[in-house]
Amino acid sequence: MELLAEFETDIVALVLSALSVVAYYLFLSMKVRENPTYTIHGVHELARRLWVANIMRNPAMGIMGVQTLRNWIMGSTLMASTAAILIIGTLTLSGQAENITRSWHVLSMTSSHAAELWIVKVMALLITFIVAFFAFAMSVRLANHVVFMINVPEFEAHHNLSPESVARRLHRSGTMFSIGMRAFLFAIPLVFWLFGPYFLVAASIGLIIALYRLDRSESEGVMDVGPSEKQKQQNAPVVSIQAKYAK
Repeated sequence: MELLAEFETDIVALVLSALSVVAYYLFLSMKVRENPTYTIHGVHELARRLWVANIMRNPAMGIMGVQTLRNWIMGSTLMASTAAILIIGTLTLSGQAENITRSWHVLSMTSSHAAELWIVKVMALLITFIVAFFAFAMSVRLANHVVFMINVPEFEAHHNLSPESVARRLHRSGTMFSIGMRAFLFAIPLVFWLFGPYFLVAASIGLIIALYRLDRSESEGVMDVGPSEKQKQQNAPVVSIQAKYAK
C-alpha cells in the first residue's frame, strides 16, 4: 500500500490519459457507424478499392501501380527503420535511471523519483516503439504481396486474386501503416510522462485535440466547378458513391 501511495499521482494521471483516449475512439467509432467516410481513414479505404479496381482492369496502368506501391514500401521501410533507432535510444535510457531521474522530474514536485517508476515509464515507451516497428514491417509485407497480385493478367482465375481481395490486402497494409503512425503519436505523451504526471495528462489532451482535427475528413466541403459543368450536372442523376462503396 505504501508503494501505491508513493506512485498515486502517476497512476491517476495514467488512468485519466488512457480513459481520455478510449473515450475519443469510442466517439470516433460511433461517428463512423453513422457515416463510413466521416474519418480520413474511411476515405482512404474507398480510394484504395477504387484505385486497385482501376489498375487491375486497365493493364496499361500496371507500371503506374507498381511505381506507386514501390513508393509506399519505401515510406514504410523508412518508418520501420526510424522505429528501430528509437528502440535503441529508449534502451539506452533504461540504463540511466540513477543519473537522470531526479533532473527530469525537477518540474514535478509531487511525482515519485523512484528508479522503479522510471523503468516502468521507459518500458511503456519501448513497447510503443516496438508496436510501431512491427506495424510498419507488416505494412511492407502486405504491400509486397499486392505488388505481385495487382499485375496478374487472369485475376478472375481465383477469388483471392480478384480486385476486391487485392484491395482488402492493400487496405490491411494501410491499416498497419496507420497503427505504426498512431504508435509514434501516442509516444508523445509517454515522453512527457518522463518529466512528470501532469505533463502526461496535458500532452494526452493536446494529442486528442490534434487527432480530432487530423482524423476528420473534408466531406463537408463544397468543391467549386465551372458554369458549364454545373449546367451539365443539373439534369444528371445523383449517385451516392458513399452508399455504393460503404460496407
